[in-house]
Amino acid sequence: MVKLSKPKILENISGMFGRKDKEIELGDEYVELEADVKQSKAKINIRPFKLERFEDIKDVISAIRDGYTIAIINISPLREKDRLSLKRAIEKLKKTISANNGDIAGFGEDFIVATPSFATVHRAEEENQENSEIRNLED
Repeated sequence: MVKLSKPKILENISGMFGRKDKEIELGDEYVELEADVKQSKAKINIRPFKLERFEDIKDVISAIRDGYTIAIINISPLREKDRLSLKRAIEKLKKTISANNGDIAGFGEDFIVATPSFATVHRAEEENQENSEIRNLED
């Protein structure tokens, strides 16, 4: 068994971890390192988007692929300008959502919600959806 002197051990360990010698403490039987691990909390973003042209869907798709964004998409500007482009954009979004195990749902005529895999969109029974749409029209 080969014994290394303390300076050689410190040199080897600090070289492996990019640490300075004074930050490493040696005990009799083991080496204790202070870890500078910063715990980061994954944040969930709920982000609004507006589709004014087909190319705007790229920003939504990028946000969904990152995995931390729930997208609320206003589709009315594109629907008023070009229904064919809107249909293409929604199909492209559906494919991305499907590939990422996410969820997508429409809210009324003007909004779509798209989520990454960790979230789902609540869907009420058909009766409740009809009643809520009627209430929204009355408001």
